[in-house]
Formats: sequence, C-alpha cells, structure tokens
Amino acid sequence: MATIPHLLLLLTLFISTVHCATSSPPTDFIRSSCRITRYPDLCLQSLATYGPAVQRSPRELARFALTVSADRARSAASFVSQLCDKSNQAHYRAGGPVRDCLENMADSVDRLKEAADELARMGRTSSAGFKFHMSNVQTWCSAALTDENTCLDGLGKNVEPTTRSAIRKKVVEVAQVTSNALALVNRVSGSK
Repeated sequence: MATIPHLLLLLTLFISTVHCATSSPPTDFIRSSCRITRYPDLCLQSLATYGPAVQRSPRELARFALTVSADRARSAASFVSQLCDKSNQAHYRAGGPVRDCLENMADSVDRLKEAADELARMGRTSSAGFKFHMSNVQTWCSAALTDENTCLDGLGKNVEPTTRSAIRKKVVEVAQVTSNALALVNRVSGSK
C-alpha cells in the first residue's frame, strides 16, 4: 500500500507531466507559424534556435526572419564577391553579370537590414504610424526579394556553368528565406 509521501510524489509527477504535455514550447509556435510560408521546413530550420527570444511573438519571429535573411544575403554577397575577384583575375566574361549580382545582393542586404530595424522600432499595432512603418517593412523586404531574383536572372550563358551553379545555390537559399520572412511580416501586418 502506498504511503502519503509516495502518493504526493506520484501526484507531483502526474501534475508536472500534464503541465509539460500541455505547455507549448516556442518551437511549436515557430513550427505552426512557418506553415504559412512557402518553404516551411527551411523556415523552421533557420528560426528554431531563436525560440527562447521569440516566445510567441509574431513580430519578434518576423524580425528574426529578416535578420536571418540579411545574414544569409551578406554571406552570399561575400561568396559572390570572392568569385568576382577570381573572375577579374582570370579575365573571363562572367565579370559583368557576377558584379551585377554582387550589387544586387549588397542592395538586398541593405534593404533587409532596414526592414529588420524598422520592425524593431515600430510601435504597437494600434499606434498611429503602425501601417506606415509596416508598409515600409513590406516594401523593403519585397525589394530585397526582387534584388535576389534579379541576380539570378542575370546569371545567363555568359557565366561559366560551375560559377553560375555555385552562385545560384547560394542566392536561391537567400531568396527562399527572404520569401519566408515576407510571409511572416505579412502575418504581423494582417495582410494575406
């Protein structure tokens, strides 16, 4: 027969198990939020580590998504810059399109940083300037996505296939995380 201390221990274990099963960790919030994006697996993979900071805030999630996108765009721009330097040394025709792609990626980084900064500074959704600031965030994020796609479009036949493939791989991933960021920003604004 169980004694009172044993019953209390069992009751405590039961309550803590029920609490753990019913509480929703931040990763569950991120997972469910990522379902609205075009690339949900990439969304979850790129944002899961921010769970403790995000908690259950759609705005914080969107801000981190913009930051991740800016970081990946910066990394891709650095990669393209290195290829640009190599193409200048090798004196082949890819220099122009690769340099153009580098400019597009640099513009994308700037726009994503502006969008993340603006989102961090915005007031409450009920504040007078919220719609104006949110429109800026959406515009900068959309422009960054356009820059990334312009980079991809410019990588035509004048670029050596291995160089084109290497750049495309990096920039496509940036475009995907930027697309996800825009979906999460649109969720904050209430747009579809």
